[in-house]
Amino acid sequence: MFESLLNAFRAPDIRRRILIVLALLIVFRFLAAVPVPGVDKGQLAAFLEGNPLFGLLNLFSGGGLSNFSVIALGLNPYINASIIMQLMQGVVPSLQALSREGEYGRNKITQYTRYLTVPMAMLQSYGFLALLNSQNVLTGTFDLASFDTLTQIATLTAGSIALMWVGELITERGIGNGISFIIFAGIVSQAPSAIRTFVANPNIASFVAFGVVAIAAVAVIIYIQEGQRRIPIQYASRVRGRRMYQGGQTFLPLRVNQAGVIPIIFAVSILLFPTQLASYFTGSQVEIVASAARGIVAFFNPNSILYIVIYFFLTMGFTYFYTAFTFKPDETAEQLRKNGGFIPGIRPGRPTQDYLARVVTRITFAGALFLAIVAVSPSLVGLAFPDLGAIGLGGTSLLIVVSVVVETMKQIEAQLMMRNYEGFIR
Repeated sequence: MFESLLNAFRAPDIRRRILIVLALLIVFRFLAAVPVPGVDKGQLAAFLEGNPLFGLLNLFSGGGLSNFSVIALGLNPYINASIIMQLMQGVVPSLQALSREGEYGRNKITQYTRYLTVPMAMLQSYGFLALLNSQNVLTGTFDLASFDTLTQIATLTAGSIALMWVGELITERGIGNGISFIIFAGIVSQAPSAIRTFVANPNIASFVAFGVVAIAAVAVIIYIQEGQRRIPIQYASRVRGRRMYQGGQTFLPLRVNQAGVIPIIFAVSILLFPTQLASYFTGSQVEIVASAARGIVAFFNPNSILYIVIYFFLTMGFTYFYTAFTFKPDETAEQLRKNGGFIPGIRPGRPTQDYLARVVTRITFAGALFLAIVAVSPSLVGLAFPDLGAIGLGGTSLLIVVSVVVETMKQIEAQLMMRNYEGFIR
């Protein structure tokens, strides 16, 4: 392991990418420590302690919410904007055509996502401040005509945009997915305080139960990340110009879980949105509105069976959704046909496309089922052991941390293998 890390640092380009990631994570932690004025920290801590979903949002922002820092919203506006844009690609023909135009199309869609993130961040900033005001967390006057409120909205929006920029820099110039990496860094940064809380009030039985589930979850996640279905590909001999290319045989690897950790992030973001929206109206003067808002908040209680069921099916659904977005059987079949490749026993063209779609659907079901089971396992343990408290939130965190670590190691492994270094996986 340490020898592999040394090999990674010996390669100049890998070392540069790792150092860029570390530098950007330092910037992220610095932004998490820059507070926005006008908040009663004691009231804010009491509110987060009594609201598990906002406690999870605080976990994803690396404690930025509990400090009410400039990145208190985290990447939630950007994630919601990404979900909206990906859904629109399936219903808007112009966006669907744009997504098929290669690098240019992807860059344009990314640009539209950035534009959509700005109003999403402004809307969520206003709503979040309204919620804090209803809970007597704000020390000043909450009013759009107030300079303090406008300053807070502008600061929170700018912080969310800055965090989006940091995430894109990690994706472009570093290693791994920037969104996942920032959430990973936020979760890891909360580990010392979680350990300190557990040591202050230890519960051995709950800790052992959660430890067993955590070990099983790590094993299942790694098993899913490494699992793949190899489709044999045969290339016929072909002539191009004056050169003749000899045929050969290779394989097309289809991963059991091609979506990685993204479905979990999407599912949590979707579950947070209605609760966040309803929480704004719990203090409404109209009794019907306030009652309906309190009902929605109670409906999405993380300790309820309904929440677990919705979380389970959302994780499965987003696994299929993101897999369909990242792997397109029609494009793969067309690429094989152009290069003279075919699957033995399957005719090129539409039959190959249908075959690949059928295989991906079957193996994705296995990956989605495993991922959903692992996602809800901590909540089920929390129902069996109510004393777990905040440790129960660590289940989702564990999924993200392990997936990000495995993905990063695989990318470094690929870079090392290109340079004939011995990698992590042996």
